[in-house]
Amino acid sequence: MSTKNAGLAKKAGYTNVQVYLEGEPAWVKAGNMVYSSKGHVNKGNIVLIDLRSAKKAASKQIPRSVNIPYDTLDDRLDDIPKKALIVFYSDSDEDAADAVEDMRDEGYKKVAIVPGNYAGWIKSGGATTSAPVVTEVVWVRKLGKGEITREEFMQVVQGTDSGAVILDVRSEGETAAGGFKNAITIPLDMVGSRLSEIPKDKKVYIHCTTGARADMAAQELNKNGYKAFFLVADVECEGNDCEVED
Repeated sequence: MSTKNAGLAKKAGYTNVQVYLEGEPAWVKAGNMVYSSKGHVNKGNIVLIDLRSAKKAASKQIPRSVNIPYDTLDDRLDDIPKKALIVFYSDSDEDAADAVEDMRDEGYKKVAIVPGNYAGWIKSGGATTSAPVVTEVVWVRKLGKGEITREEFMQVVQGTDSGAVILDVRSEGETAAGGFKNAITIPLDMVGSRLSEIPKDKKVYIHCTTGARADMAAQELNKNGYKAFFLVADVECEGNDCEVED
């Protein structure tokens, strides 16, 4: 979405506009922190973990959170699904940062922090509850509107489903490194002007590197009468060898 937002900024009169093309995946890979929005903490399909002591959690906690004190986190890793977005909060910035680093070291790719931790949540006017402390992690992957599963997507990639085509909306720089051999490649900002290259008699399964641009492309195609769907997954390609992790 960065390139499109940069274009909007220029149209609004801003002149010093630059894009961090590699985006969040590269930011995370470099060891930097990411933060979950307030709306996502409230309603997102996440696992919200309270790293504070059980005593503090029993007093007040953020709704929907699971209490796993930081000093017990290593013992609870088997209970935490790797496919979920994990969001931590604590009363210690150090504990929250260490928890993110620990999870990434264990192979968790989707890990974030509540901005400002518990104190920041209170300061922002976030809701709290004194409901009984929950210690069991219960999470089910929920597909968003217009989203397809990895399995559906891979059937088209592997040629076992001829009723759909793959559309790669990454930038030309990204696709130069590789992509699915049977994909149509059109950068997101060119989709609207290159509709004739996309068959209308088949479903269109769209991917980028994470899913954000694919979602936007699907919205554009659906407005133009296509049956378009998007994949939310981490996609990395070298040549025609692509890894897809949801």
